[in-house]
Amino acid sequence: MPINPDSVGAEGEEGEFSWTSKDSLLYSLGVGAGVSDPTGAELDFTTENSIDVTQKALPTMVVVLGQGAGKGPDFGDFDLTALVHGGQSITLHETLPPEGTARSKSRVANIFDKGKAAIVVLEGTVTDTSGNPLWSTKTSLFIRGEGGWGGDRGPASTAAAPDRAADEVVSYTTRTDQALLYRLNGDRNPLHSDPQFAALAGFPKPILHGLCTWGFTGRALLHAVCDSDPSKFGSMEGRFSTPVMPGEQLDIHIWNEDDGVIFQTKVGDNVVLDAGQMTVR
Repeated sequence: MPINPDSVGAEGEEGEFSWTSKDSLLYSLGVGAGVSDPTGAELDFTTENSIDVTQKALPTMVVVLGQGAGKGPDFGDFDLTALVHGGQSITLHETLPPEGTARSKSRVANIFDKGKAAIVVLEGTVTDTSGNPLWSTKTSLFIRGEGGWGGDRGPASTAAAPDRAADEVVSYTTRTDQALLYRLNGDRNPLHSDPQFAALAGFPKPILHGLCTWGFTGRALLHAVCDSDPSKFGSMEGRFSTPVMPGEQLDIHIWNEDDGVIFQTKVGDNVVLDAGQMTVR
C-alpha cells in the first residue's frame, strides 16, 4: 500500500541498544576525523588508548545509534528508490559518551503533501536505562511519487543564511570511498554503494549519505563553535538540498548570531545542506 496519511501519531516499539568504544571510533573515521592529521587534534575521537588522551564521541553520532532497536512506526509502503533524506535535527540533553546503553522510541510526528511527493517526519526520543533523557531527533523523509492526496503542505523553513560573508568557513575534502566507509555505521542502503541501484534512482553513480555530509558539518561546528568540546554541543538542524558525490569538497559556512549559529554547507557554489541552525549548551 502507499503512504498512509492517517498514520500520524503512530508509535513504534521501544527498544534497548548499546554502543561500544569501537562504534564511536568507526563513526569518527566515517565522517573524516583524523584524515588531515592522523596524530593531531582529533586523537580523542579516533583512538581509545593514546597516552594522556581520553576518548570522546562526536555528538552527531546519535543519528546512527539505535538502528533496529524496536520496530519503527508503520506509515505505509513505498519504492525505496524514491526515498531521500530530506532533513535532520538532533538535540543533546547530555554529553554523548563513547560507549553506553540506552532505550529509544519513535513516532510519526507528521506527514506533509508536497503534490508530487510526501514528507514523513519521524521523532525519536532516547533515554538511559533509568528513563533520563539523553537525546532526541527529528528526521524528514522525502518520498517521490507519494503526494497528491490534498493534505497539508507543511511549514516553510524560516532559517536563511545572512546577507553577509560567513564569519568562518571550514573545508573538508571527502574521500572517494567515503560512502563505503560510512555505510559500516549501519546504513547499508545500496544507493550509496551499488552503481545499478543508484542508476535506478537517477544518479550517475552512488551518492554520499546525507548523514555523512551531516557528520562532516557537525565536526566543523564542534571545532569552530564549541572549542572541540562535545559537552558544549546543544542542537543542530538542517535540510538536505543537493546530493554529494564521494570525493567532493565540503565548505561549511558559519555565521555567529545573537541567538545561536546559522550554517550552510556547499560543494562549490551548490548548497548541499541548507537552513542550518545550531545552539550551544
